[in-house]
Amino acid sequence: MTSQEHPSGMIRAPHHAGTLEGYMPGFGNDFETEALPGALPQGQNSPQKCNYGLYAEQLSGTAFTANPPERTWCYRIRPSVKHTSRFTKIDVPYWKSAPNVDPDVISLGQYRWDPVPHGDEGLTWVTGIRTMTTAGDVNTQVGMAAHIYLVTESMVDEYFFSADSELLVVPQEGRLRFCTELGVIDLEPKEIAIIPRGMVYRVEVLEGPCRGFVCENYGQKFELPARGPIGANCLANPRDFKCPVAAFEDRDAKSRVVVKWCGQFHETWIDHSPLDVVAWHGNYCAYKYDLRTYSPVGAILFDHPDPSIFTVLTAPSGQPGTANIDFVLFRERWMVAENTFRPPWYHKNLMSELMGNIYGQYDAKPQGFVPGGVSLHNMMLPHGPDRDAFEGASNAELAPHLLDNTMSFMFETRFPQHLTEFAAKEAPLQDDYIDCWTSLEKKFDGTPGEK
Repeated sequence: MTSQEHPSGMIRAPHHAGTLEGYMPGFGNDFETEALPGALPQGQNSPQKCNYGLYAEQLSGTAFTANPPERTWCYRIRPSVKHTSRFTKIDVPYWKSAPNVDPDVISLGQYRWDPVPHGDEGLTWVTGIRTMTTAGDVNTQVGMAAHIYLVTESMVDEYFFSADSELLVVPQEGRLRFCTELGVIDLEPKEIAIIPRGMVYRVEVLEGPCRGFVCENYGQKFELPARGPIGANCLANPRDFKCPVAAFEDRDAKSRVVVKWCGQFHETWIDHSPLDVVAWHGNYCAYKYDLRTYSPVGAILFDHPDPSIFTVLTAPSGQPGTANIDFVLFRERWMVAENTFRPPWYHKNLMSELMGNIYGQYDAKPQGFVPGGVSLHNMMLPHGPDRDAFEGASNAELAPHLLDNTMSFMFETRFPQHLTEFAAKEAPLQDDYIDCWTSLEKKFDGTPGEK
């Protein structure tokens, strides 16, 4: 087999059995892949001398004693100690980390924003992040941050990695390419990507301008939720997650590496590309996932289950059953329950819910929650359908109904989400959102029967 040049310019592993257009299927698998034949040692991790003059190096996503450990062995042109030099602090003003409690901002409330618009300024992945909320504490590795990204320019001889978090990327418009140490991921709307903590990458614009959402996970990494009584099938199936095959650059050029560490940003300069992993094996890697392959389940008689039934990925906390983060998807599905109010009901919740609209119309808010928009219902604040949604669902003929052309998601966390100054003062806040419930009528008259 001969290696192939990816459109990104990286040399990648050739197509072989088990791959699909440069990706390997599975979630949490132990993968192995090589971009040059014989680059991957067999039967051991760290031979005295690696083929091609490569260096063996382990990237660990957990402590060595974790069960199971998450780690990947990399065989690279230079060890990572050559990919950084002395660090200088830099300012990335719109990317905030928890704790970020602004005394002049009221985070208590129900909020909704129109899509953050593109401006005239050219923005890369690093400069285009706009933090909306933060929760928990990046220093103790609990909680999260929710961001909007606006990207119009590719990173050129520039690379990034976060020591703070893994990133869950949800595109809403445009197409991006993530050139990572372990391979290349192309990403478009209706897909997501997961970039692990500590992995170096460069982001290129394939079709812009690009806008989307990012969940920055400070805590334990995302995993597939336990299905419980659902059993072995439906929701997100492991085979639909795609991990890229090995790809590398052997290029000498002055390069900037930006590192996020404990909420602060630093830069360092090197004379080559750090994307130089020729072969690797392990289970600590980046993924992409097509949200159209998510198979929702629900009630087929009466009532409907909690929204947790739509969980795609969960990041555990130290408290069983209460997630650091849940990533929840509301996509097209059939509504068939009898004698049931079908949209989400009114409720207050221990969890804080940040929602984003990828496309279409959300059934509980038929007006105002538009593609690219965001809403926030913080912990223990009541929320639910507006008047039109309530009246429509209360009086609808309960025939089987296909809820079509809709895809929204939720970043849900056990921690309160604090608004950033950008979210409170610069992002296009819908000041009248709280008024969507004012026209709800008192229907109680003290007599039994349906009203």
